[in-house]
Amino acid sequence: MAVSRLVRAELARHDWGRLRCGCGRSGAHLPGTFETILEAAEPREALGARLDNHLEISGNLFEVAVPAVEVILAALAGPLPDFARVELLDVLAVLVSGDSYAGQPADLGEHCRLKARNGLWTILQVGYEHEAEAVRDILWVVDPDQPRAGYHAMGLAKRIKRSRR
Repeated sequence: MAVSRLVRAELARHDWGRLRCGCGRSGAHLPGTFETILEAAEPREALGARLDNHLEISGNLFEVAVPAVEVILAALAGPLPDFARVELLDVLAVLVSGDSYAGQPADLGEHCRLKARNGLWTILQVGYEHEAEAVRDILWVVDPDQPRAGYHAMGLAKRIKRSRR
């Protein structure tokens, strides 16, 4: 698949080279990692393109996590192969649940949750169309509006129940 213009814009908007990555280098290599995942038509084409241990290590976030949330949301706004959508949602779930790695700015987790909250409608759309269970888990973490979160969590639970039949 081609990387969308929206994703390319989000990748270009950030100075990845100035951000610390979990691998110990700058985040300059991460746009290429995102592109590999998003261009792959099937999982084997994305082998080795991993975001874990770069954006976070065991839920402890690095500076690159915050712009990565925006890239993930941009990618989720368009068509994706199932494996890429699942991978990005799994990464997003970890980022919005995480906290800062030692020596990183203290508020990275809150910034990730805020960015995800700004893309809530995109996340919900993905849940209603594709990945209800993963989205339900993300929803509870990022949406402070409990009546809205509860309503959508129930709708997603119905979708999960139907898909298990």
